Amino acid sequence: MKWLYLTLILIGFSNFQVATAQSKSIEKVRQILQIQAEHWNKADIEAFMEYYWKSDELQFIGTNGITRGWKNTLERYQKSYPNREAMGQLRFEILDARHRSRKVISMVGKFFLSREKSEDLSGTFLLIWKKIKGKWVIVSDFTA
Repeated sequence: MKWLYLTLILIGFSNFQVATAQSKSIEKVRQILQIQAEHWNKADIEAFMEYYWKSDELQFIGTNGITRGWKNTLERYQKSYPNREAMGQLRFEILDARHRSRKVISMVGKFFLSREKSEDLSGTFLLIWKKIKGKWVIVSDFTA
C-alpha cells in the first residue's frame, strides 16, 4: 500500500511539474507577442519578424492568400506597410493559448491597428508557435 501512495504522489508531482512548465511556455510566447507589438510600434518590421521561423516552411495566411517562407513574409509586410504611418500602432488581445504538444502552442486572438492618416484595421489571428533550438517561434500565422 505504501508503494501505491508513493507512486500516486510521484505521478501528481510529475503532472504538477509539466503543468508549471507549460504555463511558463505560454507566458513566454505572450511576452514575445508583446515584444513584437513594441517593435511594430517603432516601425521596425525586421525586429518584429525575428520571432517568425526563419525557414522556407513558414506559412502566413491572410486575406490575399498564402505566403510561404520567412523572406517572402518579410517582403509582404514591407510592401503592405511601407512606412510608419501605414504601420500605425498595434495592439494584441489574446483570447486563448494552449499547448498542443510539449513543443507546440496555439494562440488565438485579436489585433487592433490604429492609424492616423488611413483606416484603422482589426481582425483575428491564429498563431502556431513551435520551440525550435530552444527558441519559441511562429511557424504558421493565419490573420484575417
